[in-house]
Amino acid sequence: MKLLILVLALVCTASAAEKLIFEDNFDSFDLKTWEHELTLSGGGNWEFQWYVNNRSNSYVKNGVLYIKPTFTEDAIGTQTLNNGEANIWGGSPADLCTSNAFYGCQRSAAGSGNVINPIRSARLRTANSFHFKYGRVEVRAQLPKGDWLWPAIWMLPRYNFYGNWPASGEIDIMESRGNDASYPSGGHDAFGSTLHWGPNWDQNRYKLTHADYKHPQSLGDDFHVYGLYWDANGLYTYIDSESNKVLQLDFTKQSFWDRGQFPSSLDNPWVDRLNAAPFDQEFYLILNLAVGGTSGYFPDGQGGKPWTDTSPKSVNEFWNARGTWQQTWQGEQAALKIDSVKVWSLDDAEKPQKGKHSVSDEMIMMN
Repeated sequence: MKLLILVLALVCTASAAEKLIFEDNFDSFDLKTWEHELTLSGGGNWEFQWYVNNRSNSYVKNGVLYIKPTFTEDAIGTQTLNNGEANIWGGSPADLCTSNAFYGCQRSAAGSGNVINPIRSARLRTANSFHFKYGRVEVRAQLPKGDWLWPAIWMLPRYNFYGNWPASGEIDIMESRGNDASYPSGGHDAFGSTLHWGPNWDQNRYKLTHADYKHPQSLGDDFHVYGLYWDANGLYTYIDSESNKVLQLDFTKQSFWDRGQFPSSLDNPWVDRLNAAPFDQEFYLILNLAVGGTSGYFPDGQGGKPWTDTSPKSVNEFWNARGTWQQTWQGEQAALKIDSVKVWSLDDAEKPQKGKHSVSDEMIMMN
């Protein structure tokens, strides 16, 4: 009996150590919380989508958020897609272009010889409404089915405290591909979790902090929980329960500078900081559905990929081959569906086992 009481006490204590600080069950679409990114930039990977704020591409129905890809041609016409211009600089606060990187605010089909981004989709973020340091994240989601779709649930730093990407880090809780289970790099029955970090973009050591998970069935057939536990001593991602861990990292044994074994000629952006750095700052949430791209996420020569990453006309190759993939996009089956997003803060999350102690925890929900 005493043992039972002790176990129950420990369970209660563990439960009490976490406090719910963010919750969205999508009873409505709160655009004050979820800001749409508006850009043609392609996520830094020359992806083929155009991120818009449109209820054809992002909407709530029956308590579920849908992020659904559509054809740009249906919105702007064939002539503009092939020979026109997309100017999305905007003129009011709600429609300002959010990123001009990679010609993200203005593109010309006639000038470039490439079609305007042929797919419209959505990327939602909480950068200006909610950001936090250390905690538990759980997103209940159903992944999309459809060739060359690239759904993601991830986090970026609010302030880039250590400098531009990837020096300030990136936490990818879930990235997947919409291709079927036969796709060699993993289809909608699999996903990966990754941390991106390094003193500059060409020294990104993400391969040292990446793990893959393969499910017995398609992750597009039902909703699953994609989770992250993160404190000063380490982090792990999981699916459905903590017993199904995917990526596990211990921060106590070494700093990320030592982990990366970077050239001595480079400056350490995390010098004298906690071992967890750059993952010791506030991050915000991102939900998006990308398509294609030339970063290698869809490797050349696999699964009948109709474009090559090195081609200057890769987007045209993708679009011109739509007869080979558009039949795999079946309505809302091609959408990333989010049932809920929850974040908990953690008691004692700031207590590192090794390294310089950091400032006090901050969880911010702006009104």
